[in-house]
Amino acid sequence: MVKGEISNFTAHRSGHWYFSLKDQKSQVMAVMFRGNNGRVSFQPKNGDEVLVRARIAVYEPRGNYQLVCESMEPMGAGDLQRQFEELKKKLAAEGLFDPKRKQVLPKFPKQLAVVTSPTGAAIRDILNVLKRRFKGLEVTVFPCKVQGDMAAKEIREQVALVNELGYFDAMIVGRGGGSAEDLWCFNDEALAREISMSSIPVISAVGHEIDFTISDFVADLRAPTPSAAAELVAANSAEWMDKINQNKRRLWRAMQNSFLYSQQNLFRLKKLLGSPEKLLEAKNQRLDDLRWRLDRLASQNIQSKKQSLMRLRAGLQSPQQKLAAVEQKRKNLEDRLIKQSQSILQNKKQKLASLKSFEQLTRSQLNVKRSELHYAMGKLDSLSPLKVLDRGYAIPLKDKQAIRKSTELKVGDKVELRLSQGKAFTEVLQLEE
Repeated sequence: MVKGEISNFTAHRSGHWYFSLKDQKSQVMAVMFRGNNGRVSFQPKNGDEVLVRARIAVYEPRGNYQLVCESMEPMGAGDLQRQFEELKKKLAAEGLFDPKRKQVLPKFPKQLAVVTSPTGAAIRDILNVLKRRFKGLEVTVFPCKVQGDMAAKEIREQVALVNELGYFDAMIVGRGGGSAEDLWCFNDEALAREISMSSIPVISAVGHEIDFTISDFVADLRAPTPSAAAELVAANSAEWMDKINQNKRRLWRAMQNSFLYSQQNLFRLKKLLGSPEKLLEAKNQRLDDLRWRLDRLASQNIQSKKQSLMRLRAGLQSPQQKLAAVEQKRKNLEDRLIKQSQSILQNKKQKLASLKSFEQLTRSQLNVKRSELHYAMGKLDSLSPLKVLDRGYAIPLKDKQAIRKSTELKVGDKVELRLSQGKAFTEVLQLEE
């Protein structure tokens, strides 16, 4: 067994680890092959202090002694704290600590699940607090180990069972105080994810007030102790009875005040109302008066309607007269429509004749212009220099300019001959005027 600090750590792509173990005075090279390092529960790095079980061997190509490590364990609580911080950072990045995910505890739960050891001090503290504060709450204990290698698995299974049963209003997960190693099962990643997925509100109550675990961060609520968790989940029956009695007294006073106000208001209205018999007589007389006025107005209205009906009947024409008038209007409109249609048709015929005459005139002028164009093209073609070239002539050019006189040349000049088809180049050998 060798204890030392890791330096020059290299994780080779083959899966093997190469590093050195050192202390203040010396160092030794070490290797841990893939078959062994797969069982290491953490990722080592430079600066980590570890304890390894190894055998001494010689690396023959270089003649160096080295340790061939078969197991590796971190040294001290410092490594546990590092693992805690790494897992905390990982779960926080995934959003498992987000306050928006937290569920609200019910004010008056009826069924409470407690996941803890059935023989520990935590369950006794929880039951004592619940008995004192709220006797009507039914508590179900889901027993499990709360420390050791199998504790995290048992706690996770019991949390899943509570959710599977589904009829609990709240859940407490925790234990009493202890060392960091004793509480370490509540830092299990799988347990943290199980708690975060719980559909039932979870209160994490692990250790004392100064103790923090991963379960505290993913739970819906953290309690510093199991007793505090019981106080959070259960209402104080004495406090609620005091509140109920206070509200009862306030309601009774409000009812008395309302009754007195209504009684005073009734006396005031009686004074304003006066004698009911006199009021009824006045109302009956008013009713008779309105009935008489209504009869008179109804009679006048009927007479007025009769006179209006007679006037309308006198001025109403017979259906035959109305039909004859409508027929006459239809005939007049038909005659007007026929005349307008004939006028429009005559106008269209005249325009069509004008268009035909214009078309003939345009064709005649177009033929004349076409003859003039043919004549001009023939004349232009006869005057074209290209026609001269077709008869066997050539155009001499010097520097792209046509040559008209022999004085424009001298012996030895290069001359370009432009032919009817293609070009030719020649040299001046002799000049004559």
